[in-house]
Amino acid sequence: MIIDPIADLLTRIRNAYTARLTEVSVPFSRIKSDILKVLKKNDYIKGYEEVELSPGKRSLIVQIHDVRQTKYIPTFKRISKPWQRIYIWSKDIKKSKNGKWIYIVSTPKGIITGYEARSLNVGGELMCEVY
Repeated sequence: MIIDPIADLLTRIRNAYTARLTEVSVPFSRIKSDILKVLKKNDYIKGYEEVELSPGKRSLIVQIHDVRQTKYIPTFKRISKPWQRIYIWSKDIKKSKNGKWIYIVSTPKGIITGYEARSLNVGGELMCEVY
């Protein structure tokens, strides 16, 4: 039983980068799919696809960038946990000084980056930080 599925997703991706794997399999959920959409949009992963393993059981296959070509391993940090939720206002979302990291925020408008949440003037749960 997985207590924190989002932390499990981030750990699997981090371990795949460290082990220099090209893809990793993750159990399906809609939140994980939305987080992967944000990561793909910001070029932290190559892509992902949904695969049906058996009737009623789905999985996500995440394609990882080759570390030998990019020479960069992103750091994934879970901020809001199931036992301690962290909520922030749109004005409290920090701006990146060098443009290298993003926040992933769960808002009423969906799961979006911190930049988008700031421009839409919506706050929400600060899920994770990627740099």
